[in-house]
Amino acid sequence: MKTGYPVPAAPVEVELRFRNSRFIGAAGFAETVEAARQYIQAHRERFPDARHHVYAFAVGFGASVTCGMSDDGEPSGTAGRPVLTVVQGSGLGDTVVVVTRYFGGTKLGTGGLVKAYTETTQAAIALIERRDKVHTVTFTLQVPYPLHRACRQLFDECGVEVENELFGAGVEMAIRVAEQRIEEVGQRLRDASAGQLTIG
Repeated sequence: MKTGYPVPAAPVEVELRFRNSRFIGAAGFAETVEAARQYIQAHRERFPDARHHVYAFAVGFGASVTCGMSDDGEPSGTAGRPVLTVVQGSGLGDTVVVVTRYFGGTKLGTGGLVKAYTETTQAAIALIERRDKVHTVTFTLQVPYPLHRACRQLFDECGVEVENELFGAGVEMAIRVAEQRIEEVGQRLRDASAGQLTIG
């Protein structure tokens, strides 16, 4: 069962030239709109002398996506929209792309701009290594010492991440569980502890 969606594993960058204009395409992971804006701003600061910093982002995945884009001074519809179209067609969630342009002295025309921004974005997206982002929920359990080892073993088998353990009268365990596995892990926990422990 699929429990997440693909997102960029690491930032990438590519550079293409169209009639002496330089197009630097950068793509990365942005889990929130604020993170996307920070990524865009970082590229503006890296290339402060560039004429345009066109961007598009898609935060979320599937039915719940927040998109944004900007032509950043290019003719309307020739830059931000083509970049966003490629991002939306990539199958990736939580993705931001910035295409920085240094003007090379020759105008590209509207068709040339669409081609340049589309192909630069496609080249950047093609370099992205993908990883699955899984929605998780954190739970805190009070585990008696006699059940601690069995719980650790169960969590290892189920791919549950143990974030923290505090040892006192018992063991307070903070665990992170994939949303789609909460019911399964809860049932196995009840079985392993003879009904003493559960989550969800």
